[in-house]
Amino acid sequence: MGSMVTEAINRSMKALEETDPKLAKLVIEDDAQINLLRYQIEEDCLALIATKQPAARDLRVVIGALNIVVEMERIGDYAAGISKTVLRMRHEPLLKTLKKIFKMGELSQKMLSDSLEAFVQQDVERARQIASMDPEMDQLYKDVFDRLVGLMAKDPDIVTRAIYLMWTAHNLERIADRVTNIAERTIFVTTGDMTELE
Repeated sequence: MGSMVTEAINRSMKALEETDPKLAKLVIEDDAQINLLRYQIEEDCLALIATKQPAARDLRVVIGALNIVVEMERIGDYAAGISKTVLRMRHEPLLKTLKKIFKMGELSQKMLSDSLEAFVQQDVERARQIASMDPEMDQLYKDVFDRLVGLMAKDPDIVTRAIYLMWTAHNLERIADRVTNIAERTIFVTTGDMTELE
């Protein structure tokens, strides 16, 4: 599921960069498989709790997995949302001054991949490092937002395209927030502490 969600982000950003409606549609279609995996994993976790009655750390692992699949399913929705934006933009040229949106895409993929590795390895320090990347994402989002507002003020003809790109940047920023939640769950599983990472 983690690799599917990471690939969904990658494909949605590629679809945006290349204005590729076929790739965008593929991301949207594949989101149904991500949703199905979430429900299957949740059912497996609940069956495990009912039949094995795990305690202490084992129970935290199961509860952590239950929470993480919800976060990943939502991240898949954000990738599908970016792809829907690509379809709405049709064949309009991409605004060329927005390299930071693609930097946001790269950062979100790295954060997600690293957070899942931290969960598997139950690496608290790595989880904290991942959460420390979120302010960089927030700053990138602010930069993109401010730049788009400035462009719209100068050229009303690009307002629609700029708003679509704002939605894209917002989805990427939300992905980073969800990844931070995954990092928090990793700390909970490993230490038993419920910690909100800033």
